[in-house]
Amino acid sequence: MDNHTNLIKIYLLVCENWDNNLKYVSARHSNNANPEFTDQAIITIMTYCAAYEKRFGIIEAYCFTNTYLRSWFPKLPSYVAFNTRANRNADTFRAFTQLLISYLEPAACSKIMQVVDSLPIITCSGKRTPKVATEIVSKGYCPSKSLFYHGVKLHTLGSVIEGTLPFPRSIFVSSASESDLNVFRDNWSLIRNMVTFADKAYIDSAMQTQMASVDYEILTPVKHPKGTCDVIKQMFASADNLYSAAVSRVRQPIESWFNWLIQKTDIQRASKIHSTNGLIVHIFNKINAALCNRFL
Repeated sequence: MDNHTNLIKIYLLVCENWDNNLKYVSARHSNNANPEFTDQAIITIMTYCAAYEKRFGIIEAYCFTNTYLRSWFPKLPSYVAFNTRANRNADTFRAFTQLLISYLEPAACSKIMQVVDSLPIITCSGKRTPKVATEIVSKGYCPSKSLFYHGVKLHTLGSVIEGTLPFPRSIFVSSASESDLNVFRDNWSLIRNMVTFADKAYIDSAMQTQMASVDYEILTPVKHPKGTCDVIKQMFASADNLYSAAVSRVRQPIESWFNWLIQKTDIQRASKIHSTNGLIVHIFNKINAALCNRFL
């Protein structure tokens, strides 16, 4: 399939869902409510250029379109106008992600098994003072990299697909200082008839009791309570190690999903972002591009 066919498919998908969904997120209340160059075209250009031409930034997408796709978009405005409108549509990119998740979900997705984890999105190192997107950016720590950073976290709840990467069922962005457990408790702790595999950061006995009331279970590697004596730990060490290894084996593909997302889009590095809306566009446009590239 040639790339122009992919461009048409993305544009049709955006337009088909605009009146029922996306236009309410991108509502205009001005005399210029019906511009010649539409918001649908902006979403299409950004998604297509990131997914199939590896132009991930707004300026890269604009320059590619101006050079190679001008005949497709003859009303393309100046870069300043394009950049302003792309950032203004930050919530539309987020809504388009949810639309793609619903539209592209593979039939092979498990109906009862999920995995959950988070990925740091870094705007600057922990030693520096953040000056961008301070409404949502905060200081956090990434244990896997032993790294303090300023930025946000991308939380993903994914449906298990046997033998391959999970499919993101739900995505949430929080400040870097927000714990994974709090985000899970607030957003995903009351889904009925499911089993979620997670790491030790999601252990909470009170939440597990609440989840059990809706037939929902979260499985994590074994973590002994503080004060557990060494004799007890040694007594159950073999069983605990086998159980923890089994949980980690099911959960591991969510880490592979994040690694694949980084490899395809470089989503983790957001040091060139200049605004809160720019950060939202950076995150969700790259997710949209990855989903289209893999599943559309």
